[in-house]
Amino acid sequence: MRRNIAIALALALTLSAGACGSASGQKANTAAAVEAVEAATAPAEAEANDTGAELNGTGATAAGTELNGTESNAAGTEEETEEVTTVSVAAKTPGIANRKPLAGTEIKITDIEPLMIGQTENKEAATGCTVLICEDGMRAGLDVRGGGPASRESQLLNPLMSAQMVHAIVLAGGSAYGLGTANGVMSYLEEKGIGYDTGYALVPLVAQADIYDLSVGDSKVRPDPDMGYEAAKKAFESPNYQDGNFGAGCGASVGKVAGMDCAMKTGIGSYAIQIGELKIGAIVVLNALGDVYDWRSGTQIAGFLTEDHKALRDTVEYMSSSIEVKDNKFTGNTTLAVVVTNANFNKTQLCKIAGMAHDGYARSINPVHTSADGDSIYAVSVGNVAADQDLVGALGAEVVSEAIIRAVYNSEGAYGLPAAADLQ
Repeated sequence: MRRNIAIALALALTLSAGACGSASGQKANTAAAVEAVEAATAPAEAEANDTGAELNGTGATAAGTELNGTESNAAGTEEETEEVTTVSVAAKTPGIANRKPLAGTEIKITDIEPLMIGQTENKEAATGCTVLICEDGMRAGLDVRGGGPASRESQLLNPLMSAQMVHAIVLAGGSAYGLGTANGVMSYLEEKGIGYDTGYALVPLVAQADIYDLSVGDSKVRPDPDMGYEAAKKAFESPNYQDGNFGAGCGASVGKVAGMDCAMKTGIGSYAIQIGELKIGAIVVLNALGDVYDWRSGTQIAGFLTEDHKALRDTVEYMSSSIEVKDNKFTGNTTLAVVVTNANFNKTQLCKIAGMAHDGYARSINPVHTSADGDSIYAVSVGNVAADQDLVGALGAEVVSEAIIRAVYNSEGAYGLPAAADLQ
């Protein structure tokens, strides 16, 4: 009976944490929840011999925080590190297979038609691109919150601009070098007879945003027009979207406040739900400076690693060791997302929905929207279902947060960077 009460209290506190607007807020609000779950599940943990949660979600447990005292924190105090900054992820991964949406039912991102998605990547060079195409065009909005974006045709999505549709959105690696990828997408669309008719030529309207992945693989190899052409061709002829180390997520990583030595491999992730006729989903390329959290529990699931790569540290706490101005915070970041819905919205409404979807970043990444990130979210409408704008914006934040979790747990360690699965 006491165990059930403790679990109920933990769940209540966890839901409260999920409503917070930032990951740091979640951590503060869920501390009691973590303690309650630890107390309630201690017998089960002993019985399971501390095997912990598995990535497939079939053995997830609510084990409490396991501390590792071998690392020193940013202030150099080993005792504080043991209690605060070093968090083992063993026995605490929430899994992804059994997670349920707060409302509706889970569907695949590819179930939101007529959107078509193609991906290409160069695994050796650790870079790639993901192309989203709607043959008849899609209404789109954009909200950029990070201080260092690499983008193309962003002003096209400003509600004051004339164009009401775009034909494709490209997510790619290569930082600003990769922006030529859209040229290849345009070439393919032109061959297919897709574009804005100017009277003299069809001009495909293609927006693009890139992550910085030059710190892994081969920095001299970047996505280019050939890669964009191939991804667009795949979108039409053999759609091949999948989560993990693919497409624009090939070279993605997180937890880079101290450089790549303590960074962690992530990738691209997706999540989508359906409520009645309404469908909404998100694709996220997770490449943040900061740490990543399960937005429902407040548990850190990826980010800044200890020097032995066995546990996670807190990026903000590490940064707090000194208030000295830092001119270059290792600008190798940027998290990108596309929120897709079959609801009928115009550019102005989609810009607002994209802004609301940034709450998904704030719940799941800390720090987020820094000067060293180029955090951007596109919101696109590919259908005519009547739905409430604020509901879709709120759901947009949820699907973004869940897509972030998929990006963590579907990625594999590569280029010397461990993934979540390697820390179990």
